[in-house]
Amino acid sequence: MTNKDFVPVRYQHRIREGKVTFKAPSNIALVKYWGKRTGQLPANPSISFTLDACATTTSITYSKLEKPYTKFSFELIFEGKPKEEFKPKIESFFERIETYLPFLKEYHFKIETSNSFPHSSGIASSASGMAALALCLLQMEKEMDPGMSEDFFNRKASFLARLGSGSACRSIQGNLIQWGEHKETKGSSDLFAIKYPYKVDSIFQNYHDTILLVDKGQKQVSSTVGHNLMHGHPFAEQRFAEAHKNLSSLKEVFATGDLKKFIQIVESEALTLHAMMMTSIPYFILMKPNTLKIIEKIWKFRASSKTHVCFTLDAGANVHVLYPENEKQKVYQFIKDELVAYCENGHYICDRIGFGAKKV
Repeated sequence: MTNKDFVPVRYQHRIREGKVTFKAPSNIALVKYWGKRTGQLPANPSISFTLDACATTTSITYSKLEKPYTKFSFELIFEGKPKEEFKPKIESFFERIETYLPFLKEYHFKIETSNSFPHSSGIASSASGMAALALCLLQMEKEMDPGMSEDFFNRKASFLARLGSGSACRSIQGNLIQWGEHKETKGSSDLFAIKYPYKVDSIFQNYHDTILLVDKGQKQVSSTVGHNLMHGHPFAEQRFAEAHKNLSSLKEVFATGDLKKFIQIVESEALTLHAMMMTSIPYFILMKPNTLKIIEKIWKFRASSKTHVCFTLDAGANVHVLYPENEKQKVYQFIKDELVAYCENGHYICDRIGFGAKKV
């Protein structure tokens, strides 16, 4: 598919007013996306677990204007209060997607959004937030074009969400989602994310992710800036090749349930992501001392307990602790006894693998 496939030809119906609500989850990448090309296209493929508890719920109340406006007409309510500082990002998103949703300037939108987790928790909400917003807008288009198939709906929703936040394209469906063209994955695309098309062992069902909130402050370097620093990075090409290789290796890992190899790939990916940050120009470090202490504790406990607990990291200090359902009791006790002490104010979030966004 190409961009042109998402440009509508004509609408069968026109709608005057209404309201639509979607709840979209966050996701945690196992193979990391770091570095992008023009148009929010990834420099390398990635794959993620869709989460369940960490989600954004967004409602759009829309009403037809008397005549199309020269600008986008919308108001934004976050957690029950107007949030003017969020509006420029929405404005930019609308500008990017107007070609694909040409009715945007014909309506006034009241956008009401909230997270299931505290906004200041250090959990990135751009993925879940942009996914929920894209789904609401696309649902409007589906009402104008009732013949739209479910498959096309999911692809276009992912395509639109990507234009708001790259990783948002992985928050439309669940539970294991791949984004980015990869020669060994049929149907893979840089334009949108797909459900992982190959066999996945039952050990990866109900997989847990306990998120340890090490630092709830704002990151010193935004993800957008970080991605851009991959241009001209001395190790960029090797990193992109490594991502492709790890994605290929995961095919057998997922099929056989090889948790030892799964841990090796996932933890290596997390550390490589931060290594790229530390070797860019300018260089920066997002991990905190407690991040490293938690990692060391996990390694020690895994060796002594013979469990399959492991960690991964986003572009920040917080630690995602991953473990299978059949080891939940032992690992969760370890988290409470030894890891929570390293969290800011003892805060952590219990989550698990989820199954994608839902219309509310």
